[in-house]
Amino acid sequence: MKRTLKYLLAWVALVMAVVSSGGANAQNLDTAQPLLFTADKLTHDRELGVVTASGNVEISQKERILLADTVSYSERQNIVTASGNVTLLEPSGDVLFAEHMELTGDFKDGTIRGLRIRLSDNARIAASGARRSRGVRTEMRNAVYSPCDKCASETGDPPLWQLKAVKVVHDQEKKVIEYRDAWMEFAGIPVAYTPYFSHPDPTVKRKTGFLTPRLGGSTTLGTSITTPYYIALAPNRDITITPTLTTKERLLLEGEYRELQRDQRFDARGSATYDSDNEFRGHINTSIRHDVNDSWRWGADIKRSTDDTYLRRYRLGSQNSLNTRLFAEAFRGRDYASADSYLYQGLRVSDDPGTTPIVFPMLELNHVGEPGKYGVNTSLDASLLALTRTHGTDTRRLSIKGGIGMPYFGPLGDVIELSATLRGDLYHYASHPIEGEAGGYDTGFEGRVYPLLTAGWRLPLSRRHGSSITEIMEPAVAVFVSPNMGNSSTIPNEDSIEQEFDETNLFSPNKFTGLDRVEGGTRISYGLRWGAYGAKGGSTSFFIGQRYRFRRDDSFPDASGLEDDFSDLVARVRIRPDKNLSLAYKTRIDKNDLSPRRTELNLAAGPPALNLRTNYVFFDRQEGSEFGGREEIQGQISTKLNRLWRAGFASRYNLEGEGELRSLGLNFTYECECFVFNVSLRREFYEDRDLKPNDSILFRLTFKTLGDIQTGVSRSGN
Repeated sequence: MKRTLKYLLAWVALVMAVVSSGGANAQNLDTAQPLLFTADKLTHDRELGVVTASGNVEISQKERILLADTVSYSERQNIVTASGNVTLLEPSGDVLFAEHMELTGDFKDGTIRGLRIRLSDNARIAASGARRSRGVRTEMRNAVYSPCDKCASETGDPPLWQLKAVKVVHDQEKKVIEYRDAWMEFAGIPVAYTPYFSHPDPTVKRKTGFLTPRLGGSTTLGTSITTPYYIALAPNRDITITPTLTTKERLLLEGEYRELQRDQRFDARGSATYDSDNEFRGHINTSIRHDVNDSWRWGADIKRSTDDTYLRRYRLGSQNSLNTRLFAEAFRGRDYASADSYLYQGLRVSDDPGTTPIVFPMLELNHVGEPGKYGVNTSLDASLLALTRTHGTDTRRLSIKGGIGMPYFGPLGDVIELSATLRGDLYHYASHPIEGEAGGYDTGFEGRVYPLLTAGWRLPLSRRHGSSITEIMEPAVAVFVSPNMGNSSTIPNEDSIEQEFDETNLFSPNKFTGLDRVEGGTRISYGLRWGAYGAKGGSTSFFIGQRYRFRRDDSFPDASGLEDDFSDLVARVRIRPDKNLSLAYKTRIDKNDLSPRRTELNLAAGPPALNLRTNYVFFDRQEGSEFGGREEIQGQISTKLNRLWRAGFASRYNLEGEGELRSLGLNFTYECECFVFNVSLRREFYEDRDLKPNDSILFRLTFKTLGDIQTGVSRSGN
C-alpha cells in the first residue's frame, strides 16, 4: 500500500510537471479530469518524454478505467500504450480485453490488437483487430459475435450459434451493431449469409425497424408471410404495423398503438382485409384507462368484429363473445360509485343480435358507515339499470337497499353476526312475454319490498400437535328469515337465470346471482370446516354443508340442488402435503342417493422432471339454463428430459354420450441461455360454419439479442 501510494504521488507530481512545461502537447490532457494512477513500478525517460508503469497498472480517466501489465505514456504524442492482460472498462458497462492497445490520453481513440468485448448484456465480440474513434465507435475486422456461454460445450467446441463477419461496427451514438459480409453459424456449421445485418446494442430497449418475419401456411389461407414493422414514437408511445400476405386470401393488415402516461394508459389494436369474395372483414380491440385524480377514474374497452368467424379464421382470437364497456368510477373513504354501459357481440351460431341487450346505463352506489358503538355498522346500496333490445323485452330497474349489522363475540370465542336489510325494487318493462299466453306481451310497472333478517354463528377451534401441525375446526350455522313472497313472472329475469350452488355461497342470504330473483322464507345453512396446516407449508382441509328450508320455494329450477326443502350436500377437499402434490375436489351430492350432481377435480402431481395435471368437470343440466350439462376431462403431462430439453402433452376429452376428443397438443422445447427452440403440434376438433377441425404445427426459434423466427403450417378438414 505504501509503495502504491508512493508511485501515485510521484505520478501526480510528474503530471503537474508535464502540464506546466509540456507546451502545446500538455494542452491535450484533460486537466479538469486528472488521471488516477497506481502501479508497482514507475520509470520516466525525460529525454524521450515517456513515462512507463509496470506491474498491476490501473489508470482511471473520467469514467473509463484501464488495467494492464505495462502502460507507457508519450508526453509529446499524448499516446497511451498498454500491453499484457489489457482491460478497458467503459461507462456503458462494456468491458474490452486485448493483447495490445494504443490509445490517446483520454482513451477515446486508438487501435487495438487481439480484441475481445463483453457487452453489458454478457454477449461477446472477438476480433483480430479494431480501431476506436471518439470513444463511441469501434470498427472491428474478422469479428465474431455470440451471446452464448453455457450453451457452448465444455470440450472447447464453438458456441451454439454465432455471427462471423469481415467487418463489425459498434456505434454507441447510434446504439447499433452492424455486420458486413456476415455468416450465421449454428453448432459450427454455416447456415445463412447476408451482405449486411444490424441489430440494436444492449443499451437499446426499443428501436424503430422491422421485426423478425413469420412464415406460415394453412388450408384456409395458404402460404403466408408476416412482416411486423415497429415504430418507437417516444419513450412512452409506439406503433406496430403488421401486414400479412397469403396465397389464398388478400392482404391482412394489423395495427397496434400504445401510449402510457402518468395518469393514462391507451392501447388500440385492429385489423382489416378484403377476403377472396371481396367482402370487407376486420376487428377492433381498444382499451383506455384514465385516472382523473385520486378519487375518480374512467375507462373504455371497445371490442367489435365484422362477423362471427373472422377472428378464428385469421387466428386473431378464439373468444365466444366480444364485450364493449364504457365506465367511470369513484372512490372516497368507505363510499364507491360507478357508471357503466355494455354492448355485447355474440360470436356463437346460436347468438341472436336482436335479443342481445344494450346495457345503458348501469349506475351503482355503495356506502358503508363507520362502525359505531358495539361495532354496529350500516350500509346503503343503490342501483339503476336499463336494458334495451331491438327484439325482446326492454327493462328498467331501480333498486335501493339499506342494512344494519352487529358482530358479537361470545365467552367461548364464538362469533355471532346479526344483520337486517330492507330492499325495494321498482321495474318498468316493455314487450315482456305474458306467462301462459302464447304471443302475448305486456308493458307496465312492477315493484316489491324484500326484508331480510340474518343471524350467523361460528365457533373457530384451534389446537397444536407438537411444533409442526396446527389443527383448526369451525362449525357454522346461519339462519335467514324473509317473507314467503315468491317471484312474480311479470318481473323480467335478466341477471338471475343461472344458479351455481356450492360451498362458496352456502352462507349467502340469497342464492340467486343477481337482483331480479329473491329467495324467500325461513332457511338455515349449516356446515363444518376442518384443516390441518404444517409448519413447512403442507396442508389438508375439507368443508361440508347443507341448507334446509322450512317451506318449499319453487323459484329454484330442477337440478339446481335447491329445489327441495333439504338442499344437496356441498363439499370441498384440498390436500397439499408439499409443493409437488396438490389435490382440490369440490362436489355437490344428491341428498337422496348421494350420487354426484356436480364435480370438479384438479390434480397436480410431480416435480418439474415429470409433472401431471388433470382437470375433471361434471355437472347436470339445470332446467331453464342456456348451458347444457357437461362432462369432460383435461390432462397435461410435462417432463424435463435433461438440463436443456423438456416436453409436454395435453388433451381435452368430452365424456358425454359416446365421447369425443376436443383437442390434442404435443410440444418439445430446447432452451439454454442464448437460444430457445420450440415445436408445437395441435389438433382442434372445433367446427363452426366456415371453420373446420384443424391440424397445426408451429416452429419457433428464439435467438437471444436478435429476436424470434416463427413458422408453421395448418390444415383444416374432417
